[in-house]
Amino acid sequence: MRSFASRRTTSEASAIDRLMLFFAIVYLVEGIGQARVGIILQPLTNYLKTHGWTPLEVTAYFGVLNFPWVIKPVFGLISDFVPLFGYRRTSYLLLASAGGAVGYAGVALLNGPAEFALFLLLTSYAMATASTLCGALLAENGRTFQRSSLFVGQQWLWFYVAIMLSASIGGELVQRLSASAALKAAAAIAALAPLAIVIATPLLLTEAKSGVSREAFRNTWYGIAAALRSRRLWLVAAFLFLYAFAPGFGTPLYYYMTDSLRFSQAYIGVLGSIASAGWIAGALLHRWLMRRIDAETLLYLSILLGTLSAASFLLLTGEVSAAIVNFANGLAQMIATIASLTLAAQCVPRRAEGFAFAGLMSVSNLADISSINAGAFLYERVFNGHLAPLIIVAATTTAIAAVLVPWLGLRSKPMDAPA
Repeated sequence: MRSFASRRTTSEASAIDRLMLFFAIVYLVEGIGQARVGIILQPLTNYLKTHGWTPLEVTAYFGVLNFPWVIKPVFGLISDFVPLFGYRRTSYLLLASAGGAVGYAGVALLNGPAEFALFLLLTSYAMATASTLCGALLAENGRTFQRSSLFVGQQWLWFYVAIMLSASIGGELVQRLSASAALKAAAAIAALAPLAIVIATPLLLTEAKSGVSREAFRNTWYGIAAALRSRRLWLVAAFLFLYAFAPGFGTPLYYYMTDSLRFSQAYIGVLGSIASAGWIAGALLHRWLMRRIDAETLLYLSILLGTLSAASFLLLTGEVSAAIVNFANGLAQMIATIASLTLAAQCVPRRAEGFAFAGLMSVSNLADISSINAGAFLYERVFNGHLAPLIIVAATTTAIAAVLVPWLGLRSKPMDAPA
């Protein structure tokens, strides 16, 4: 007869396996369904470009779609305080997934940026809500099983598997169809993806019921107060903002590759897939690194790789060099993402996981939105359409994040050690 410890180990292993599959499915859908990175990104960017929009106008449009990612703590607060049908995460996740499907269906049926703007915004709110809930589940279960880094790596591995497929398919749609038809086809595919979450959540996610009571409300409030008082949480937030704030050159790079290098739309889609392959390689490399070096060293390594990979875009002269630098950039960005998000997941207090983790992600998202808008402004208004000065500024800004690492208190601590 197996001992209690043996049965517990087997039960924990089974629970971890279910969570790994759940996180893989949810982030596959996230990778397909997020307007800012998913299957609709290139078709929508090309659609707006063919209608005469400038890089700054396109970036501003996407900036509106990014707004829900800045207010993620609101979704986390609601989930932490108010269970829906007895659950703090499951019911909201099912509702958000249904909203994402409806939003993309609306985009597929309507014409013109003004007509489908509200539906596109609905998809952003739905995906941001789902991401918030999944982040809370990661923080809760990562603490319970001491697998935060493993869960973060699993999420982002499959997120970029989805983006790799989405970039390739999106590029082919733009290459083979009219701008309008490509956008509608991408939206139709994105509308089907959230149904996988609706099916998988009841089968794979086990969540204890949570009622609305004075004690539960008080415990959640104490958790939120602890988060707001946490010096370490504020330091982590400052690090995430500083690291993500490097002026982005994604939209200017798209215009540069289209107008100056004359890359085909299909090949630009392939480059997105190559970058995603780099992210996947980075996730696998991180699993190897986390067993061999401590958290502080890994953060320093991620900053170094991020700086070098950003600077490597100065070598972009043709299709071969574009493939190399996109792969290298994806690899470096993945290591940085997992390292920083693991740090975030480990320092959130109990009973406020939705609010605190979403707050840290909102800081990162706010920095990212500021980054892409600052990059587009510098490219168009300061550097007069020259990409090289923008790349230099981005690489330099990335390197500056290293100054905060000593303040995070990570010396000699393994990545999955409790905070």
